[in-house]
Amino acid sequence: MSSDKSNQDVNVSRSQSEDINELIRVRLAKLAEFKEQGLNPYGGKYERTHTAREILDNFEGFESRQVSLAGRVMAKRGHGKAGFANIQDSTGQIQIYARLNDIGEQAYDLFTKLDIGDIVGVTGKIFKTRMGEITLAVETLRLLSKSLRPLPEKWHGLKDVELRYRQRYVDLIVNPDVKEAFIKRSRIIQAIRGYLDQRGFLEVETPMMHSIAGGAAARPFITHHNTLDMDLFLRIAPELYLKRLLVGGFERVYEINRNFRNEGISTKHNPEFTMLELYQAYADYHDMMDLAEDLICTVAEQVLDTNVVRYGDVDISLAKPWARVPMLEAVKKYSGVDFESLSTGDEAYAAVQQLPVEVERGESWGAILNKVFEEMVEPNLMQPTFIYDYPLDISPLAKKKEDRPDLTYRFELFIYGREMANAFSELNDPLDQKERFLSQLEKRRAGDDEAHMMDEDYVNALEYGMPPAGGLGIGIDRLVMLLTNAASIRDVILFPLMKPRES
Repeated sequence: MSSDKSNQDVNVSRSQSEDINELIRVRLAKLAEFKEQGLNPYGGKYERTHTAREILDNFEGFESRQVSLAGRVMAKRGHGKAGFANIQDSTGQIQIYARLNDIGEQAYDLFTKLDIGDIVGVTGKIFKTRMGEITLAVETLRLLSKSLRPLPEKWHGLKDVELRYRQRYVDLIVNPDVKEAFIKRSRIIQAIRGYLDQRGFLEVETPMMHSIAGGAAARPFITHHNTLDMDLFLRIAPELYLKRLLVGGFERVYEINRNFRNEGISTKHNPEFTMLELYQAYADYHDMMDLAEDLICTVAEQVLDTNVVRYGDVDISLAKPWARVPMLEAVKKYSGVDFESLSTGDEAYAAVQQLPVEVERGESWGAILNKVFEEMVEPNLMQPTFIYDYPLDISPLAKKKEDRPDLTYRFELFIYGREMANAFSELNDPLDQKERFLSQLEKRRAGDDEAHMMDEDYVNALEYGMPPAGGLGIGIDRLVMLLTNAASIRDVILFPLMKPRES
């Protein structure tokens, strides 16, 4: 950027800041004036009888009836002895009409001094203007909250993406599509709960602070409990606590809650995110495939009334059945390397040297296989696809395949080239599990701070006996992204983590 352009941007920003400060000064003066007149600019409870949407959708039932509405002033026009305004509540906007002769001098003076953003309560009768617009003729007007900061300019709105995330409260006011996306998010989660509840799953809550970070390969956030004088980890996954419940006799459990991972931020990652995890006794990973497929398809049909969703420039069909492909087969198809013919990490390392994949000498066969998969296969999986039978050495909590113990009964679901779900036939052999944990400890000692920690109590639980089970985790944020056509995970998290602005 040239210095002239940079200086122009600085000057424009300074000018906008000065304009906003002047508008705030004007509004503060009005606030003082209202108080001098004995008006309370921040009123208390207001009894509404209806919402804007109820009236707009049923004008015939409300014509000439008196109603009370409340909302934020979003537009004003008119002059002299009458004027119009639009007020917005959670359901939409409706026009109001105020006339001096109807409401009196004091109330009309208040109406003329209202600013865009002020919150008001109004009572009056419903009618249609000559232009056919449904309108409330104001009889009483009450100021409920004086806005001191101006909303973004009407035609351009709040377009600065970073500012939208930082000031979501403004984003929700001026961008109706944003509010609609979060309404859909709520409905998606409600539909998931309904689906699982109807199938006998019990919703539970497990700890958010763990003495051992377990259940996933991730770097945790660390905090400290003063009274116990011990470090704790914000949970990276609820898995090991949910499986303790299987040991205790619960056969179908699920939890929808936050996980925390101290990792990078991108359009697909936020350090704080929402997961669905569920476990079903006496099931396996094939049952989890069936469940994930039916759950997502059902939720889409309930919330969107369709099983075909548009994401970016691609139509995604959620209609069953979904593709199911072994990992080895998928890697061979897209990379040309047959890992089934390779048996060691050294052989795998030599075989992938011509591929656009960064691997290091000394990495295991399974780790190299997974890297090739991530780089060369994932981006091609646009339609829903289950990739199954993952390597043992990257799956420390999954049951080994009986006919091929270097692989596990594990799958991941991919849609639009993104991981949407992860599932296992759960490892319930306490001796095998302890050996896996010990192997993970060796990786930690070698510098892998995402390797799993030893959890003696979990092994102790398995020693009492855990039934064979299938487990499934679905990233709620990514699912909402898919079903709302959101380009970034921040578009579906109300208050995403942001670095503080420098003053």
